Amino acid sequence: MMWSPSSSALRGPCPRGGVSQSCADAGDSLPASHPCLGLFIDLWAEAAWGGFVYDSKSNLQMRGLVVLLISKAAGPSAGAADLLQQDMVSGIYPSQRNLAEITELIHTAFLVHRGIVDLREWTNSDGPLKDMQFGNKMAVLSGDFLLANACTGLAQLNNTKVVELISSAIGDLVQGIYSENSSSAEESSPVDDITMTSWEEQTFLSHGALLAKSCQAAMELARHDQKAQALAFQYGKHMSLGHKMNSDLQPFVKGSSGDSVCFSLSSAPVVFHRHMVGPESWELQLQQATTIGRQVDYTKLRGTITAGTGVSSAMDLCGYHGNRALEAVRCFPPSEARSALENMAAAVTKF
Repeated sequence: MMWSPSSSALRGPCPRGGVSQSCADAGDSLPASHPCLGLFIDLWAEAAWGGFVYDSKSNLQMRGLVVLLISKAAGPSAGAADLLQQDMVSGIYPSQRNLAEITELIHTAFLVHRGIVDLREWTNSDGPLKDMQFGNKMAVLSGDFLLANACTGLAQLNNTKVVELISSAIGDLVQGIYSENSSSAEESSPVDDITMTSWEEQTFLSHGALLAKSCQAAMELARHDQKAQALAFQYGKHMSLGHKMNSDLQPFVKGSSGDSVCFSLSSAPVVFHRHMVGPESWELQLQQATTIGRQVDYTKLRGTITAGTGVSSAMDLCGYHGNRALEAVRCFPPSEARSALENMAAAVTKF
């Protein structure tokens, strides 16, 4: 799924050089065989060309785009007497454009850190171990380098509330990714107590907090009131949750039953299914889908899950989050930027 706003929705200079140059610098030292190198190439290409791509798999640049669009949709604040409207470019303050850049740098840094290769089960047939070890070290340093650049830009905004918001979002990301990695390491366990409530809480931390708090921070930079900040936060939150649910649903709504497939046992449709059938039935279904080599037959397991109500329940919840995002953004004045945000929210409910 590809989407981009019309050129008139966001016209004016945006400091893309930071992401472009930072990604190029960070990726220069990675070995050609390390998986993070491909990520750097994609990010550098998108940033260098100034393009924003909304893609169901990687959604490169999506967060910065949403920050810019919601800044333009909200417009200037009547109470911001100290902010000069002549400084705005296409209805967006320079500080808001810088915030969009910072948001992308933070997201990119965590993508790089997530790309570190687990070498505990590495064998000689997988390739040179030294290259992977060096690549992992460079991935850690590269992610830290991007985070340092983001923190420097954040301090230059000279707004303590914005610093507090984005800092808390970074903390949320760390907590969410740690919990995500812990559950991934134990996801073969059929009896863990994950519920949809805990799934949404964890997903917000790892996927939604940065966008939600960046949208709120954009309103703070324009001196908008608490109501506008809350609406921007709600849009970012529900947009992120809806997008993650849409991504989780793709293996269950695309392709035929005979296609090879792989999905997380902690994804939304699976969590719904496990709750519906109960722990004992789920344990039995998982055992039936496990081969002699203790590998899960995901194609067989997908057939079992799609036969139940877990997928439809997940689709309903995805629609709920998309509608909540629409409700929030429709409280802003009608504009092309608002229409673009509405289109993005509506897109996450389509399969």
